[in-house]
Amino acid sequence: MKNSIKRKYMIIVSFAILFIFTTCILLLESEETVTTSGKEVSTKKIEWGIKRNDNHEQPDLGSVNRKILEEAKGIAIGNENSKKVYLTFDEGYEAGYTERILEVLKQNNVSATFFITAHYVNTQPDLVQRMINEGHTIGNHTVNHKSMPSLSLEEIKNEVMNLHTKIYDKFGYEMKYIRPPKGEYSESTVEYCNTLGYTTVMWSFAYDDWDENKQGREEYAKKKILDNIHNGAVILLHGNSKDNTNVLDYCIKEIKNMGYEFTNLDGFER
Repeated sequence: MKNSIKRKYMIIVSFAILFIFTTCILLLESEETVTTSGKEVSTKKIEWGIKRNDNHEQPDLGSVNRKILEEAKGIAIGNENSKKVYLTFDEGYEAGYTERILEVLKQNNVSATFFITAHYVNTQPDLVQRMINEGHTIGNHTVNHKSMPSLSLEEIKNEVMNLHTKIYDKFGYEMKYIRPPKGEYSESTVEYCNTLGYTTVMWSFAYDDWDENKQGREEYAKKKILDNIHNGAVILLHGNSKDNTNVLDYCIKEIKNMGYEFTNLDGFER
Protein backbone atom coordinates (compact mmCIF):
# COMPACT_ATOMS: atom_id res chain seq x y z
CA MET A 1 0.00 0.00 0.00
CA LYS A 2 2.78 2.38 0.95
CA ASN A 3 4.63 1.57 -2.29
CA SER A 4 1.49 2.29 -4.30
CA ILE A 5 1.06 5.67 -2.65
CA LYS A 6 4.72 6.43 -3.16
CA ARG A 7 4.48 5.59 -6.88
CA LYS A 8 1.42 7.84 -7.29
CA TYR A 9 3.24 10.62 -5.46
CA MET A 10 6.28 10.27 -7.72
CA ILE A 11 4.09 10.33 -10.82
CA ILE A 12 2.36 13.52 -9.65
CA VAL A 13 5.69 15.16 -8.84
CA SER A 14 7.08 14.14 -12.24
CA PHE A 15 4.12 15.67 -14.07
CA ALA A 16 4.41 18.84 -12.00
CA ILE A 17 8.09 19.18 -12.84
CA LEU A 18 7.37 18.55 -16.53
CA PHE A 19 4.61 21.16 -16.49
CA ILE A 20 6.84 23.78 -14.86
CA PHE A 21 9.71 23.01 -17.26
CA THR A 22 7.47 23.24 -20.33
CA THR A 23 5.94 26.49 -19.12
CA CYS A 24 9.39 28.02 -18.60
CA ILE A 25 10.48 27.02 -22.11
CA LEU A 26 7.36 28.53 -23.64
CA LEU A 27 7.88 31.75 -21.73
CA LEU A 28 11.50 31.95 -22.88
CA GLU A 29 10.51 31.32 -26.49
CA SER A 30 7.54 33.65 -26.49
CA GLU A 31 7.84 36.81 -28.56
CA GLU A 32 8.38 40.10 -26.83
CA THR A 33 5.95 42.83 -27.76
CA VAL A 34 5.79 46.61 -27.60
CA THR A 35 2.92 48.99 -28.01
CA THR A 36 3.13 51.36 -30.95
CA SER A 37 0.51 52.91 -33.21
CA GLY A 38 -1.90 52.20 -30.36
CA LYS A 39 -1.56 48.43 -30.57
CA GLU A 40 0.65 45.65 -29.29
CA VAL A 41 3.05 44.33 -31.94
CA SER A 42 5.83 41.75 -32.05
CA THR A 43 9.51 42.65 -31.84
CA LYS A 44 10.60 39.32 -33.35
CA LYS A 45 13.30 39.81 -36.00
CA ILE A 46 12.38 38.72 -39.52
CA GLU A 47 14.87 38.41 -42.36
CA TRP A 48 13.24 39.41 -45.62
CA GLY A 49 13.20 36.62 -48.16
CA ILE A 50 11.17 35.72 -51.22
CA LYS A 51 10.69 32.69 -53.45
CA ARG A 52 11.49 33.86 -56.96
CA ASN A 53 9.81 32.83 -60.18
CA ASP A 54 11.81 33.11 -63.40
CA ASN A 55 8.75 33.01 -65.66
CA HIS A 56 7.72 36.65 -65.10
CA GLU A 57 5.10 35.72 -62.53
CA GLN A 58 5.10 37.51 -59.21
CA PRO A 59 7.27 35.81 -56.56
CA ASP A 60 5.98 34.41 -53.29
CA LEU A 61 6.72 36.93 -50.56
CA GLY A 62 5.62 34.58 -47.79
CA SER A 63 2.40 34.96 -45.80
CA VAL A 64 4.06 36.67 -42.80
CA ASN A 65 5.99 39.16 -44.94
CA ARG A 66 2.94 40.04 -46.98
CA LYS A 67 0.62 40.35 -43.97
CA ILE A 68 2.91 42.70 -42.02
CA LEU A 69 3.62 44.94 -45.01
CA GLU A 70 0.00 45.07 -46.14
CA GLU A 71 -1.32 45.90 -42.67
CA ALA A 72 1.22 48.71 -42.29
CA LYS A 73 0.70 49.91 -45.89
CA GLY A 74 4.32 49.17 -46.67
CA ILE A 75 5.71 48.47 -50.13
CA ALA A 76 7.18 45.23 -51.44
CA ILE A 77 5.34 44.31 -54.63
CA GLY A 78 2.87 46.18 -56.81
CA ASN A 79 -0.39 45.34 -58.52
CA GLU A 80 -0.23 41.94 -60.22
CA ASN A 81 -2.25 43.25 -63.16
CA SER A 82 -0.11 46.34 -63.74
CA LYS A 83 3.05 46.32 -65.81
CA LYS A 84 4.54 49.11 -63.72
CA VAL A 85 7.94 48.39 -62.14
CA TYR A 86 9.87 50.36 -59.53
CA LEU A 87 13.65 50.72 -59.60
CA THR A 88 15.48 51.22 -56.29
CA PHE A 89 19.15 51.37 -55.31
CA ASP A 90 20.74 50.86 -51.90
CA GLU A 91 23.71 53.19 -51.39
CA GLY A 92 25.62 52.58 -48.17
CA TYR A 93 28.80 54.04 -49.61
CA GLU A 94 30.09 55.27 -52.94
CA ALA A 95 32.20 52.85 -54.99
CA GLY A 96 32.62 55.14 -57.98
CA TYR A 97 29.66 54.04 -60.11
CA THR A 98 26.73 56.30 -59.20
CA GLU A 99 27.60 59.07 -61.66
CA ARG A 100 27.34 56.57 -64.50
CA ILE A 101 24.14 55.12 -63.04
CA LEU A 102 22.58 58.59 -62.93
CA GLU A 103 23.64 59.26 -66.50
CA VAL A 104 22.01 56.03 -67.72
CA LEU A 105 18.81 56.85 -65.84
CA LYS A 106 18.74 60.32 -67.36
CA GLN A 107 19.30 59.02 -70.89
CA ASN A 108 16.46 56.53 -70.47
CA ASN A 109 14.11 58.95 -68.67
CA VAL A 110 13.80 56.67 -65.65
CA SER A 111 13.18 57.89 -62.12
CA ALA A 112 14.60 55.72 -59.32
CA THR A 113 14.76 55.72 -55.54
CA PHE A 114 18.15 55.85 -53.79
CA PHE A 115 18.23 54.65 -50.19
CA ILE A 116 21.23 56.30 -48.54
CA THR A 117 23.00 56.26 -45.17
CA ALA A 118 24.56 59.13 -43.20
CA HIS A 119 27.99 58.04 -44.44
CA TYR A 120 26.81 58.45 -48.01
CA VAL A 121 25.41 61.94 -47.57
CA ASN A 122 28.45 63.01 -45.55
CA THR A 123 30.90 61.88 -48.24
CA GLN A 124 28.85 62.43 -51.42
CA PRO A 125 26.67 65.52 -50.98
CA ASP A 126 27.08 66.53 -54.63
CA LEU A 127 25.72 63.19 -55.83
CA VAL A 128 22.77 63.43 -53.45
CA GLN A 129 22.03 66.91 -54.75
CA ARG A 130 22.21 65.62 -58.31
CA MET A 131 19.76 62.81 -57.48
CA ILE A 132 17.31 65.39 -56.18
CA ASN A 133 17.86 67.80 -59.08
CA GLU A 134 17.24 65.05 -61.64
CA GLY A 135 13.94 64.01 -60.10
CA HIS A 136 14.92 60.89 -58.20
CA THR A 137 13.61 59.99 -54.77
CA ILE A 138 15.90 59.91 -51.74
CA GLY A 139 15.07 57.18 -49.24
CA ASN A 140 16.22 56.67 -45.65
CA HIS A 141 18.62 53.76 -45.04
CA THR A 142 19.34 54.97 -41.46
CA VAL A 143 22.40 56.67 -40.01
CA ASN A 144 24.59 53.66 -39.28
CA HIS A 145 22.97 50.78 -41.21
CA LYS A 146 22.22 48.77 -38.07
CA SER A 147 19.72 45.94 -37.87
CA MET A 148 16.59 47.72 -36.67
CA PRO A 149 15.05 44.85 -34.65
CA SER A 150 18.15 44.88 -32.42
CA LEU A 151 17.49 48.49 -31.41
CA SER A 152 15.17 50.08 -28.89
CA LEU A 153 12.42 52.36 -30.18
CA GLU A 154 14.42 55.37 -29.02
CA GLU A 155 17.50 54.12 -30.90
CA ILE A 156 15.41 53.54 -34.03
CA LYS A 157 14.08 57.08 -33.76
CA ASN A 158 17.64 58.42 -33.60
CA GLU A 159 18.80 56.28 -36.55
CA VAL A 160 15.89 57.42 -38.70
CA MET A 161 15.22 60.98 -37.66
CA ASN A 162 18.84 62.14 -37.32
CA LEU A 163 19.33 61.28 -41.00
CA HIS A 164 15.95 62.79 -41.83
CA THR A 165 16.96 66.08 -40.20
CA LYS A 166 20.39 66.08 -41.87
CA ILE A 167 18.87 65.67 -45.34
CA TYR A 168 16.22 68.29 -44.69
CA ASP A 169 18.68 70.84 -43.28
CA LYS A 170 21.22 70.29 -46.08
CA PHE A 171 18.94 69.97 -49.11
CA GLY A 172 15.48 71.12 -48.02
CA TYR A 173 14.31 67.63 -48.94
CA GLU A 174 11.92 65.62 -46.76
CA MET A 175 12.23 61.84 -47.01
CA LYS A 176 9.24 59.54 -46.54
CA TYR A 177 10.41 56.06 -47.58
CA ILE A 178 12.68 53.80 -45.52
CA ARG A 179 14.43 50.54 -46.34
CA PRO A 180 15.46 48.48 -43.30
CA PRO A 181 19.22 47.81 -43.30
CA LYS A 182 20.20 44.22 -44.12
CA GLY A 183 16.58 43.42 -44.95
CA GLU A 184 15.95 42.78 -41.24
CA TYR A 185 12.73 44.06 -39.74
CA SER A 186 9.94 43.24 -37.32
CA GLU A 187 6.28 44.05 -37.01
CA SER A 188 7.19 46.68 -34.41
CA THR A 189 9.86 48.40 -36.54
CA VAL A 190 7.48 48.73 -39.47
CA GLU A 191 4.69 50.08 -37.28
CA TYR A 192 7.01 52.43 -35.42
CA CYS A 193 8.48 53.83 -38.63
CA ASN A 194 4.91 54.63 -39.66
CA THR A 195 4.58 56.83 -36.57
CA LEU A 196 7.72 58.66 -37.71
CA GLY A 197 6.07 59.43 -41.05
CA TYR A 198 7.82 56.68 -43.00
CA THR A 199 6.64 53.96 -45.36
CA THR A 200 8.74 50.79 -45.23
CA VAL A 201 9.96 49.64 -48.65
CA MET A 202 11.20 46.08 -49.17
CA TRP A 203 11.55 44.41 -52.58
CA SER A 204 10.28 41.64 -54.84
CA PHE A 205 13.56 41.15 -56.71
CA ALA A 206 17.21 41.26 -55.64
CA TYR A 207 20.30 39.20 -56.32
CA ASP A 208 23.86 38.88 -54.98
CA ASP A 209 25.05 42.08 -56.66
CA TRP A 210 26.33 43.75 -53.47
CA ASP A 211 29.41 41.55 -53.20
CA GLU A 212 32.31 43.37 -54.85
CA ASN A 213 34.19 40.07 -55.04
CA LYS A 214 31.49 38.70 -57.36
CA GLN A 215 31.72 41.21 -60.19
CA GLY A 216 32.66 40.46 -63.79
CA ARG A 217 29.48 38.43 -64.31
CA GLU A 218 27.58 40.73 -66.62
CA GLU A 219 25.70 37.99 -68.50
CA TYR A 220 24.70 36.47 -65.16
CA ALA A 221 23.45 39.89 -64.00
CA LYS A 222 21.43 40.43 -67.17
CA LYS A 223 19.82 37.00 -66.92
CA LYS A 224 18.96 37.38 -63.24
CA ILE A 225 17.34 40.76 -63.75
CA LEU A 226 15.50 40.07 -66.99
CA ASP A 227 14.31 36.55 -66.15
CA ASN A 228 12.77 37.76 -62.90
CA ILE A 229 11.04 40.93 -64.01
CA HIS A 230 7.30 40.80 -63.26
CA ASN A 231 4.23 42.98 -62.89
CA GLY A 232 4.63 45.33 -59.94
CA ALA A 233 8.31 44.48 -59.45
CA VAL A 234 10.13 46.46 -56.78
CA ILE A 235 13.69 46.00 -58.01
CA LEU A 236 16.59 46.28 -55.57
CA LEU A 237 20.03 46.92 -57.04
CA HIS A 238 23.16 47.98 -55.18
CA GLY A 239 25.05 51.04 -56.35
CA ASN A 240 28.44 49.55 -55.47
CA SER A 241 28.11 46.91 -58.21
CA LYS A 242 30.20 47.42 -61.33
CA ASP A 243 28.10 44.81 -63.11
CA ASN A 244 24.87 46.68 -62.39
CA THR A 245 26.41 49.84 -63.78
CA ASN A 246 27.55 48.11 -66.97
CA VAL A 247 24.27 46.28 -67.67
CA LEU A 248 21.82 48.95 -66.49
CA ASP A 249 21.26 50.61 -69.86
CA TYR A 250 20.75 47.26 -71.60
CA CYS A 251 18.37 45.98 -68.92
CA ILE A 252 16.27 49.16 -68.84
CA LYS A 253 15.82 49.07 -72.59
CA GLU A 254 14.96 45.36 -72.59
CA ILE A 255 12.47 45.76 -69.73
CA LYS A 256 10.77 48.57 -71.64
CA ASN A 257 10.73 46.41 -74.79
CA MET A 258 8.94 43.73 -72.74
CA GLY A 259 6.12 46.22 -72.18
CA TYR A 260 6.94 47.33 -68.64
CA GLU A 261 6.85 50.95 -67.45
CA PHE A 262 9.31 52.35 -64.91
CA THR A 263 7.47 54.36 -62.28
CA ASN A 264 8.51 56.34 -59.21
CA LEU A 265 7.38 55.02 -55.81
CA ASP A 266 5.06 58.02 -55.53
CA GLY A 267 3.06 56.37 -58.30
CA PHE A 268 2.99 52.95 -56.60
CA GLU A 269 -0.06 50.83 -57.45
CA ARG A 270 -1.25 48.27 -54.92
